[in-house]
Amino acid sequence: MGDKNQEMQVFAERQKADELSREIIGAAIEVHKHLGPGLFESAYEECLCCELGLRGIEFKRQVPLPLNYKGIKLECGYRLDLLVEDLVVVELKAVEAFDPIYDAQMITYLKLRNAWLGMIINFNVRKLKDGVRRLVNG
Repeated sequence: MGDKNQEMQVFAERQKADELSREIIGAAIEVHKHLGPGLFESAYEECLCCELGLRGIEFKRQVPLPLNYKGIKLECGYRLDLLVEDLVVVELKAVEAFDPIYDAQMITYLKLRNAWLGMIINFNVRKLKDGVRRLVNG
């Protein structure tokens, strides 16, 4: 019986994360509409946080991400740009070209955080839809 309840809880969390990702994309599109490409990542982070707040979406920014090595918790300086409602990891970029290392980094962050859904949003594009990547853990 416990396995079934756990499966249902995991399904509900994933469904909530999926819905949140659409809301995050909507907020990012709004920011991109107002700012366009070409600014520093920090400006997009500030504005996206403002937009998420205006929409009533809970988030934390610059969340420390410790590394567990052989049972020892190590602070290595890793930080998540945004953690939305404790479900969706969001990494922001303002880069000319997308590097595959960003995907690897996100998957590692998801594993370390034991999270299912991550998003990489690159604001340095003409159309924001071309700068959004969703990745899942597992």
